[in-house]
Amino acid sequence: MSKKLYVGNLPFSVDSEKLKELFSSYGETEEVTIISDKFSGRSKGFGFITFKEDAGAEKAVAEMNGKEVEGRELKVSEAKPMDPDRPRPPRRDFGNRGGGRGNFNRR
Repeated sequence: MSKKLYVGNLPFSVDSEKLKELFSSYGETEEVTIISDKFSGRSKGFGFITFKEDAGAEKAVAEMNGKEVEGRELKVSEAKPMDPDRPRPPRRDFGNRGGGRGNFNRR
């Protein structure tokens, strides 16, 4: 049975191939995904890797969690399915601070 892992705090230079290479010694993988920003295409610093065997995934969690890669300490754990009902943090809007009309039409 396959097991999916979350890999966080990745250096932004790590792509899918590099992530697969980092975890290749723990077993055969089915899927490797780096999550990227839909507008810029830049990595968001986390991804997922699916192992074909549970034993390889468990060993990867035990040995790779906390390991330093390019100066960043990886966070590796079993991936949890996204719950669509779980409240999500508000989105940050860096452009328009607070909305409204600002200083326009002031008397």
